[in-house]
Amino acid sequence: MDKNQGYSILKAVMLENGRGFALGHHPTAPSPYVTWACYDDKNGQRQYEWGHYGNDLAAMEQDFSDRVKDYQRLYHVGIVQTEAPGLYKYYSTQRPVDIGTFPKPPHNAPDEIVNYDRRIPVEGGAFLAWGHLTYTRPLTEKEASDYELRPAPVISELSRKNDDRPLSIAQQMKEAGALAEASQGDPIHKKNGPRPGRPIGGFVWKKDITR
Repeated sequence: MDKNQGYSILKAVMLENGRGFALGHHPTAPSPYVTWACYDDKNGQRQYEWGHYGNDLAAMEQDFSDRVKDYQRLYHVGIVQTEAPGLYKYYSTQRPVDIGTFPKPPHNAPDEIVNYDRRIPVEGGAFLAWGHLTYTRPLTEKEASDYELRPAPVISELSRKNDDRPLSIAQQMKEAGALAEASQGDPIHKKNGPRPGRPIGGFVWKKDITR
């Protein structure tokens, strides 16, 4: 999860010209919510500017959506990527997740790493997996294939419709929110492998205690 000035980035949208907008939250700040314009510099580091600050989440989500729509209308650019913590889910189909078994792209570390009890059916029995990882930003096809990770089927639908046109910002954020909520509710249980809370390669493993 990205942070800027103490604000955790809840979601971001990047556009075809490399510009974008982000919504952030800082629970102890006088104005706990903010929207920023943003871009990635030559080193791939996300930069934030032109903040709008407020106290009401719903109002700031509307500001976020309005800024994206207004920019698209002015500059005629489409959305290329929607980002949110835990939004992009990838399954480890060949082995449990451990050190050296998953990609760590610059500025896109895994948000969550979960190992299952065993290799189990996932996505309605579509295939078997040993565990999964979630990322704020999508992996490239090469990053996923190099580690034999299989993306959740819904990932490719977040940014494209069947006719290959970009989804609207409202549609993208609705689907992104639904996916994030569904991911948090997955009844996955880890028994073998690294202990919960033990840092592995700089990341903390999650323990699901739903049973």
